[in-house]
Amino acid sequence: MPNPLSDLSAVRRPITHAQGLPNAHYTDAGVFEEEKQALLFSQWAGLAAEADVPEPGDAVPMSFLGVPLLLIRDKQGQVRVFQNTCRHRGMILVEEPRKIEGAIRCPYHSWCYATDGRLVSTPHVGGPGQNTHDGIDRATLGLIEVRSHLWFGVVWINLSGDAPAFEVAMSDLLQRWSEFDHPLFHGGAESRFQLEVDCNWKLAVENYCESYHLPWVHPGLNSYSRLEDHYHIEQPGEYSGQGTLVYRQIRDENGDVFPDFEALSNKWNTAAEYVAAYPNVLLGVHRDHAFAIILVPDAVGHTTEHVHIFYARPSTDEGLRARNAQQWKTVFEEDIFVVEGMQRGRLAPGFDGGRFSPAMDGPTHLFHDWVAGKLETHRAQSRAAE
Repeated sequence: MPNPLSDLSAVRRPITHAQGLPNAHYTDAGVFEEEKQALLFSQWAGLAAEADVPEPGDAVPMSFLGVPLLLIRDKQGQVRVFQNTCRHRGMILVEEPRKIEGAIRCPYHSWCYATDGRLVSTPHVGGPGQNTHDGIDRATLGLIEVRSHLWFGVVWINLSGDAPAFEVAMSDLLQRWSEFDHPLFHGGAESRFQLEVDCNWKLAVENYCESYHLPWVHPGLNSYSRLEDHYHIEQPGEYSGQGTLVYRQIRDENGDVFPDFEALSNKWNTAAEYVAAYPNVLLGVHRDHAFAIILVPDAVGHTTEHVHIFYARPSTDEGLRARNAQQWKTVFEEDIFVVEGMQRGRLAPGFDGGRFSPAMDGPTHLFHDWVAGKLETHRAQSRAAE
C-alpha cells in the first residue's frame, strides 16, 4: 500500500496550481524504498565514471543503494558491471579497488571467475582433488552481470534489467548534444572530487535544474552569466535543466584557454547547458570542457556527489585544469547550504510541498511530475501483483 504521507495528486497538476512533492519523499524511509525501485533501479542510473577503471583488469567494488557491485574493465578492454557476489555462497568477491592480474578469486572456497564473468575454476567441488561435478554447470554459474552502458564518460546501469535501451530512453538528450559526440578525456586526479551533502538526492537534482537562485546563491557566477541570460530546458520523462547564453572561458596567466571540442556550431561560442538526466546524473557542456555529477543516494537524508570533469584533448594544462576544478567546486559548494536547508525544512509538518513560480520553476516541476508519474505506475503495478 502507498504511504499515506505521500499523496501525489497535487504534484501532477499544471505548474500554476501544483504543489511540490510531500515531505515524506525527503524524510520517510518507506517512501525512500519505493523510490529505489520506481526511480533508480528501473531506470538508467549513473553508477560511476568510466575513468574509474582506466586499464584492463582494473576493478572497483562499490555499493549502489545497498546492492554490492563490481565495476571492472575486462581483459579485452570492455567495461562491465557485475554483482560482487560469488555464485557459490554469496561471498563478496572484491573488497578493495585493485588490479585483477589473473582471475577473480572468491576468498571463501576459491571459486574463480574470468574478468568477463565466466566461472573458470571450482576447486574440490566434487570432493578432494575433484574440481568438477555433474551438478555444477560452470556455463550457467558465471557472475551475474548488470545491464550497463557508457555515455558521456559515465557508466550507466539498469538494475531491473527491463528499461528501454539507453539510446531510446535518452534519445532526445543524445540528439540535443549530438555535437558533443566525441571522445571525452577525463582530466585526472585534480578533475575529480566528491561532496558529502546532508540532503535527499532529489533536492540536489531540483536545485541544479533551475537558475532562479543564481543572484543570491552564486553572486560571482551571476556577475557575468546573469539570471536574464538563462533559459529553461525541459524534456518530459527524460531531463530538465537550464542553459546560458553567456559562457566565459577560463584563462591562465598568458590568456590561454582549453582547446574546443571539434566542429561545434556557433551557438556554443558563448552558450553552455546544464541538465539533470533523470534520475541521478547532472551534466554540463561547454565549448571546451564538460562535467558529470553522479548523485549516490546513501540514505534518505544523505547524498554523495561524485564530480568528474572532462576535456576535448587527452593532454591539457595541469594548472588550468586545477583552476577550473576549483572554480566548479566553489560553485557546487555554494549550493550545499541551500539543499541542506531545504532538507531540514522538510521536517516542518505544515509544509505542503510548496508552490512553484510558473515563470521560473518549470524544470523543477517537470522533475517532480516525472517522480510522481513513475511512482504512480510502480504503485499500480504493485497493487496488480497483489
